[in-house]
Amino acid sequence: MPAVPASKAGRNLPAALGVGFGLGLSLIAILLFAPKILIGVIAAAVAVATWEVAKRLREADVLVPRIPLLLGGQAVIWLAWPFGPQGVLGAFGATALTVMVWRLFDHGLRATPRNYLRDTAISLFTLSWIALLAAFAVLMLTEDDGNLRVLTFMILVVCSDVGGYVAGVLFGKHPMVPHISPKKSWEGFGGSLVFCVIGGLLTVTLLLQANSMIGVLLGVALVLVATSGDLIESQVKRELGIKDMGTLLPGHGGIMDRLDSMLPSAFVAWLVLTALL
Repeated sequence: MPAVPASKAGRNLPAALGVGFGLGLSLIAILLFAPKILIGVIAAAVAVATWEVAKRLREADVLVPRIPLLLGGQAVIWLAWPFGPQGVLGAFGATALTVMVWRLFDHGLRATPRNYLRDTAISLFTLSWIALLAAFAVLMLTEDDGNLRVLTFMILVVCSDVGGYVAGVLFGKHPMVPHISPKKSWEGFGGSLVFCVIGGLLTVTLLLQANSMIGVLLGVALVLVATSGDLIESQVKRELGIKDMGTLLPGHGGIMDRLDSMLPSAFVAWLVLTALL
């Protein structure tokens, strides 16, 4: 069978669209009809993403302790529901300390730790990058209109992705950061900005019944942070010498490849909406 040609963005476009629409519709249905189920979805996504990243790091001989990261990541997510930011902070601190001690003795009491500082620092980076940032989506969800806040932030991240893809494919000529992500262009960034600001105006006004200027601010902020999140993962993959973190989602890669822009956007959306609504 002939291979399906990749798009200009380097992906199997039909597969990517099919997976994207399927995930999007499923999440919208959950948010509208059973929003608390999303906590379990987020917890599962965090577990898979953590496993993907830990596996790739271990392939590069970075020995991050998987068990504390997986269990601690679940604690960070689930304790956000009943205890709010205090639960997130407590679970994060306990997990960070466990990781430090675990990595110190994971080869036994008589063995000399190897690359302890590097591996522990990267472990804490992984915990912050995935579980901690994802917890802010749960914190948003616990608000009275939390399902609409989460839906707003998700729509804006999609607007950023779609606007960047369309403008980049049609007009992209000037690379933003060619040594990190060669396919990202300034034209694509402009498309993300236009789509996201329009999306912010509409969603904040229609879904949250709030001042339209909050939508403009949120749209600009999420374009900046979503783009940064994508670049962060691109640099991590570049240093590891891989194309994708995983293979679970056809056309997208792994779960972490889908969450790269969502995770930092969850924090910024929580911050902006908590401060201004």
